[in-house]
Amino acid sequence: MIERADPSELDAFLKAHPDIEYVDALLFDLCGIVRGKRFPRHEAAKLFTSGMQIPRSIYLLDAAGNSNDPLGYGFSDGDPDGDAFPVPGTLAPIPWAKVPGAQVLMTMFDAKGGPEEKDPRGVLAGVADVVRADGLRPVMALELEFYLIDRERAADGAPQAPISPLSGQRDRATQVYGMAELDAYGDFLRDLEGACLAQHLPAYTATSEYAPGQFELNLRHVPCALTAADHAGLLKRAVKAVASKHGFEATFMAKPWLDRSGSGLHVHLSLTDDAGVNLFPGEDGRPSDLLRHAVGGLKATMAEAMALFAPSLNSFRRFQPNIYVPVAPTWGLDNRSAAFRVPGGPAEAMRIEHRVAGADANPYLTAAAVLAGAHHGISERLDPGPPSKGNSGAERDPDLPFEWNQALSRLAAAEIIPRYLGRHYVDMYVATKRAERTAFLEGIFSREYAWYL
Repeated sequence: MIERADPSELDAFLKAHPDIEYVDALLFDLCGIVRGKRFPRHEAAKLFTSGMQIPRSIYLLDAAGNSNDPLGYGFSDGDPDGDAFPVPGTLAPIPWAKVPGAQVLMTMFDAKGGPEEKDPRGVLAGVADVVRADGLRPVMALELEFYLIDRERAADGAPQAPISPLSGQRDRATQVYGMAELDAYGDFLRDLEGACLAQHLPAYTATSEYAPGQFELNLRHVPCALTAADHAGLLKRAVKAVASKHGFEATFMAKPWLDRSGSGLHVHLSLTDDAGVNLFPGEDGRPSDLLRHAVGGLKATMAEAMALFAPSLNSFRRFQPNIYVPVAPTWGLDNRSAAFRVPGGPAEAMRIEHRVAGADANPYLTAAAVLAGAHHGISERLDPGPPSKGNSGAERDPDLPFEWNQALSRLAAAEIIPRYLGRHYVDMYVATKRAERTAFLEGIFSREYAWYL
């Protein structure tokens, strides 16, 4: 179920922030790219009363921002508008703006008042409703890895590691969990923390990762899958904006360098009953049958959903053995080499960490696919088998599609994921991504000259 904010929310906000000059109305498309419109202060009330009119096809643009008329949406149907309305609780200041401004997240409704079928947020809402109808309440948090990179590219156009603010030298250190790295980028991290506080984004931990300039940010869990995905999408926007303010670029590209760690989007999921009691720990403190069935469903749907977890050619470069990236549908207890990890900790906090998706994946579609897989496993009481011990990421599973076109074909022929996300949405996604892939491959790569000229 999706909701729209009451106009009183805007009235109270503008009263508390008399200097605000405009409001940015934001939405996230199929690729997770933020789009929208800017409204001057005196026009902002219309957002809450009559909504924002914007083409429905805006949700189906490819990663380059092109409309490829997927399934006839765009040019063929005359590109009709839809009505998007503000999401409650998302109106917030933009701390990095030079002119005082605000932003609000939007969600689109169809003619009957339900979620627009092309809106990824509406897709996730539909899956969450199915889960909740069975008396299960998703509790979810997403964590994101990203790189800070230099604004200046290398001679071949490749990204470069950033110049350390502390040393003035190009960053070459790989000190995972290193505190010196956090100190070096302390000004950026402090400003990012301030931006998150101003925008009600519950980011609470930053760590340096396995490569120069790579960081991970954790978001607190919330009892709503939609809100968790909202937080992730808005956090990515904040990271990019604050990085720019400090002279860097931030990228959520899954694999910017072949010889360095990739960036992931990890989803933490538990399910509670109506009273908020976590259903994942069993009476003995070990994983319950419900958790095991959920893992069984995630294993059963991993291949179908790979095109959602890895949305570009570059995404698949991340899936290499022995680098803590899942290459097989495995699960384990506090085992980072597994695709589906049950982290250690107190029983009441037991959860599944889904580690498959790249940081470039759409948070809404990733969360939707995770919920779909878990619910499928619970409904069918699927047995995941014993948990993996030791390194479960040493060899690729030959049944998983580790190439973009193969993954799209697997999704197009899928039987489980479309039952949750909607067959028509899956068809729109595949059509959009196939057109994107075709356009991408129309260019000539530098290696073609090196090998074949």
